[in-house]
Amino acid sequence: MKFGATSVDEALGGIVVHAVRREGLVLKKGHRITAADVEALQQAGVAEIVLARLEDGDIGEDEAAYRLAQAVGGANVRVEKPFTGRSNLFATADGVLCIDPAAIDAINDIDAAVTVATLERWRRVVEGEMIGTVKIIPFAVAGDVLDAALSSAEAAPLSVAAFRKKRIGVVSTLLPGLKPATIAKTLRVLDERVAPAGANVVAETRVAHETQALAQAVAEMVAQCDIIIVFGASAITDRRDVIPSALQQAGGEIEHFGMPVDPGNLLLVGRIEDGERNVDVLGAPGCARSPKENGFDWVLYRLLADIPVRAADIKKMGVGGLLIEIVDRGQLRHSATLQTADADA
Repeated sequence: MKFGATSVDEALGGIVVHAVRREGLVLKKGHRITAADVEALQQAGVAEIVLARLEDGDIGEDEAAYRLAQAVGGANVRVEKPFTGRSNLFATADGVLCIDPAAIDAINDIDAAVTVATLERWRRVVEGEMIGTVKIIPFAVAGDVLDAALSSAEAAPLSVAAFRKKRIGVVSTLLPGLKPATIAKTLRVLDERVAPAGANVVAETRVAHETQALAQAVAEMVAQCDIIIVFGASAITDRRDVIPSALQQAGGEIEHFGMPVDPGNLLLVGRIEDGERNVDVLGAPGCARSPKENGFDWVLYRLLADIPVRAADIKKMGVGGLLIEIVDRGQLRHSATLQTADADA
């Protein structure tokens, strides 16, 4: 692409780089100069104008942006028509945003003229939400540069995993001092949490905070549920504690205990096989009783979108895993605000 100051007499067909404003004359950035524009510029006393001109093999900014955006967008993604070298991408379903960071990085590494920006990976998104944008920085890009970007995007690195209508079972364990109002509030918060995914709590029970009783309650829910969530009256402190032990006694297995997200550290992830399907089991951390974002959300929404969560996935959640403080936790992080109650992260 050629770029630079050009005599108005030779401006025909050039692309305006900087808007020109004179009395009775406005030429916007990106406008292609016509014969009438040349005459108007001459009459306005403009002798020179900065223009861009495409060369052989160049692809105009709008076409390039649109083609790349179409390649980047995968399942449940809509690409908007381009304007001024930009093409935006939108979710067409409620769900979880899936991104291949290496592919996006590879596209952005090809040439400074080509850029792709997205929302953060694994974010919960809603239908119609803007999730990414492709912007061609100059007025055109070389064809070989666009080809390289398209090659890096061939696996459609930006998609939305749509939520599925999952059936949820909830078991609350009981100890002296745990108020029924606390359990009721927990269930209300959970209903609000899963509502955007169209999921429903189809079974709910309460048992003593004891391994055998909990194991039986979990086992009885397996056939009718896709996800079972256990809200313990006491936080899990070890893989041999009541909730992990009950999961194993019910025939399940522990995938991972603990996560590098705060609040949310004391999350247990496991599963129970039921024929050819797996029922996910979550031992919820105490912070999951709060409506504020915590590590429980990060795992729950993925499961609601049929995205498997393995130990390796949880271990990668540390970057960005320090979330806003939840004031009603028993013990705050900051030493100046520590309270005497035990933390239930």
